[in-house]
Amino acid sequence: MPVKLEDRPIEKLRQETIDQLIMNYSHGEISLDAFERRLDVASNTDSHQSLAALTEDLELQVDQDFSEQKADLFHSNYKPGEAKDSEYMVNVFSGSDSAYSGDLPKEIRSIEIFSGSTIDLTEACFRQHRLTIRTICVFSGPTIYIPENVRVVSKVFSIFGALTNKSTLGHTSPQGSALDMPTIYVEGIILFSGLDIKLKRTIKERFIGFAENLKRNLGI
Repeated sequence: MPVKLEDRPIEKLRQETIDQLIMNYSHGEISLDAFERRLDVASNTDSHQSLAALTEDLELQVDQDFSEQKADLFHSNYKPGEAKDSEYMVNVFSGSDSAYSGDLPKEIRSIEIFSGSTIDLTEACFRQHRLTIRTICVFSGPTIYIPENVRVVSKVFSIFGALTNKSTLGHTSPQGSALDMPTIYVEGIILFSGLDIKLKRTIKERFIGFAENLKRNLGI
């Protein structure tokens, strides 16, 4: 006997709903406007009934090929291995853009004085579950871009400054296991500065990109 709809975990139901929406859009069963509209509802509602209603008129179900392609795209950024101890970034009356595409160290130390820099971890590989970013910001405005499937813990001390964390976790993370999610600890001092932590692409943009890629592969 199946579990009652209202007794199912809401996040699991949400992800199943989003997967079915992607599957049907990529096969040309619904329009882009309908797909985006239903995706917005699926991402924001906490109603079991509302989620179920989004796919009740859709016949196509997720198959093995879909699951494998999704796993390839939304893979974990964590691969256990050795990581070097630390890297340094120093910007004084200047700025820099650092995009990591390889292995991350255990610690990134950043000093910003009258500067603006970008640390992009979107395509980086986490060799350990913990990455610490130690920062000193004085009259500066650095930005840290992070992948969707990581946690962020802020331990920053602010004096006439602010840290804005626009990263998210929960149903926005496409892969399910929390054990595979690295944690980024942001520590340090912000003085007359603003530090932004954000996603380079929203999870909605990633879902739409994935659906469009499936659609191209099917020649639709």
